[in-house]
Amino acid sequence: MMESGSIVKFLENKAVLVTGATGFLAKIFVEKILRVQPNVKKLYLLIRAPDAKSALHRFNTEAVAKDLFKVLKEKHGSNLHKFLSEKVTPVAGDITCEDLGVQDSGLKAEMWKDVDVIVNAAATTNFDERYDLALHLNTFGAKNVLNFAKKCVDIKLLLHVSTAYVSGEKPGLMLETPYHLGESINGTNGLDIDEERKIVEDKLKELKGDNNANDKLIKLAMKDLGMQRANNYGWPNTYVFTKALGEMIIGRLKGDMPVVILRPTIVTSTFKEPLPGWVEGIRTIDSLALGYGKGHITCFLGNPEAVYDVVPADMVVNAMIAAMVTHANQTCSQTIYHVGTSVSNPVKFSRIQRCGYRYFAEHPWIGKDGKPVIVGEVKVLNSMASFHIYINLRYLLPLLVLQFVNLIFCQAFASTYHNLKRKINFVLRLVDLYKPYLFTKSFYDDTNTEKLRRMIREAGDEEDIFYFDPRIIDWEDYLEHTHIPGIRREFK
Repeated sequence: MMESGSIVKFLENKAVLVTGATGFLAKIFVEKILRVQPNVKKLYLLIRAPDAKSALHRFNTEAVAKDLFKVLKEKHGSNLHKFLSEKVTPVAGDITCEDLGVQDSGLKAEMWKDVDVIVNAAATTNFDERYDLALHLNTFGAKNVLNFAKKCVDIKLLLHVSTAYVSGEKPGLMLETPYHLGESINGTNGLDIDEERKIVEDKLKELKGDNNANDKLIKLAMKDLGMQRANNYGWPNTYVFTKALGEMIIGRLKGDMPVVILRPTIVTSTFKEPLPGWVEGIRTIDSLALGYGKGHITCFLGNPEAVYDVVPADMVVNAMIAAMVTHANQTCSQTIYHVGTSVSNPVKFSRIQRCGYRYFAEHPWIGKDGKPVIVGEVKVLNSMASFHIYINLRYLLPLLVLQFVNLIFCQAFASTYHNLKRKINFVLRLVDLYKPYLFTKSFYDDTNTEKLRRMIREAGDEEDIFYFDPRIIDWEDYLEHTHIPGIRREFK
């Protein structure tokens, strides 16, 4: 049972190592800790950089300079950099390397002595990432972080950020249960992580031995290999496959290390802290919303009745901190938390669509010609069959016409033909990547997460600080007045 004020109190005089520290969630996590507990001992931030100076530069430009740190800037004023220099140590490193690539032996020894908690937020989230990169980062990177944690003499917890979509495309209620080494989604036997590494090494050796294989061809071949290996064992893409493998490694090798695996769903802009609607980068559904607002998208592919599991980033971070405090020092434990909304406060695709229409109808995008873009209620293609009919009529038929015209006019329209062909291939690839999520029938059980929320409620005085109950979200208000305006500010 949590005691009153226990989260903020726990963070006092603690040293926390955060990997992937310039990533979206990690930056929000760092800002939150510094804001609610300025007496934290140290935040070691692992940043991919050649040296300490470069790591500090990346932290200042990619984190501190952002609006995300606005509240901290107002609180500390001219003393902000002094405060940060005392509380934050950017560490040049790389989770794909032994000892996380930390070259400074003195700093490494200091971290092994001081670190209480490690938060592994480093990952590549591209669905069709090169298999070699995804495997090194998401799978063996997790192993390297675990090995580093074992060398920390007073380690209290390893918190590993995964994804709810390690469950693949299975319909129904996905439970907060672990995946075990060698286990596949479709029952195919033979999944071996070391064998996957060997397959990657052999393929790279083969490609580099081919004089005709340039960097572009190697990249495409490694992307295709990742998708093939993922599909072979039942996962829809390289990202979720390698994240599942990372979970398996931690589960098998953790020993008596206390571990929390946090599985967020689709992470969206902040709900309210440190400011509403803060977002960075295109986050899945955001590209659709922006394309629609700009008048580039006239139809959506998806089931209007499907529940889209989206969750604001600050709620994910609050759940991370609450779980971190709750499970510290629980020897041999491993707890999995789904952080999402599909069970506690579901939102359907049709609702998101209506909110987008209302927002852009009232606040139209201004086009390059200076005129407002008029949006309409888009056509929803609710099956792959209807999508293929649409593609045939909208793109493939004109493509065939252009191909015929090219033959008659001796390639006079070749440029238009090839541009249209590239556009079609791009659309088809995107649809193939996002298809599992456009027609999802999965719901993510959050029983463990609800227990965590209840513990905070019963403690009495920290629920407003570390809020992550999705039932407080009014979807229309959040989408129309917080999230869509937020992504619009980010990409104006």
